[in-house]
Amino acid sequence: MSGLPSKEEMKEALVKRVGKDLQEKLEGSTVAICGLGGLGSNIAISLARAGVGRLILVDFDRVDLSNMNRQQYKVTQIGQYKTEALRENLREIAPYVELVPWTEKAGRENYSRILEEAQVVCEAFDVPEEKSSLADFVLEQMPEKYLVAASGMAGAGPANEIKTRRITSHFYLCGDGVSQAAETEGLFAPRVMLCAAHQAQTVLRILTQQYEV
Repeated sequence: MSGLPSKEEMKEALVKRVGKDLQEKLEGSTVAICGLGGLGSNIAISLARAGVGRLILVDFDRVDLSNMNRQQYKVTQIGQYKTEALRENLREIAPYVELVPWTEKAGRENYSRILEEAQVVCEAFDVPEEKSSLADFVLEQMPEKYLVAASGMAGAGPANEIKTRRITSHFYLCGDGVSQAAETEGLFAPRVMLCAAHQAQTVLRILTQQYEV
């Protein structure tokens, strides 16, 4: 860790890129990422690089060999909890971002506790039932929070099919809205990362009050 830039040096570098006002908004923000697979691990890295000050990392699963084709983990991390492995990787990228790991299965019984401090919630689950459960809970029980969810990023379809739609004032949906990770579709890093990038960029726009129409 010798030669690690100071917190002030890293902040100054970010300010030079985006300006002081925007950077202070991002630094003072908290974002929850629910699911740390292909979507969530990429979202987390993008937001950490952008200077978001606090990330809540939610996943109960461990890194598996099958994750290597699209998720931001290393072969040496196979077997680790994703919360711990991603925290290690984020520490190398953005050492001063505050990370809050929740290594437990998220559900209606603990959503409130996990998401309480988040301004924006990123839905990045794999299972359709878990995706809808989180979305329903946030929209119904936490209407003041913004929800950025995903639907459809499988296969090798055109990149431009991945889009961001504003469903309601506090609900955004990213993806092609159609494709599923079935055996015939598959999941490929570029398309999954495209959807994750849409989600991360939407979060940044929300935090800096640049809302979609």
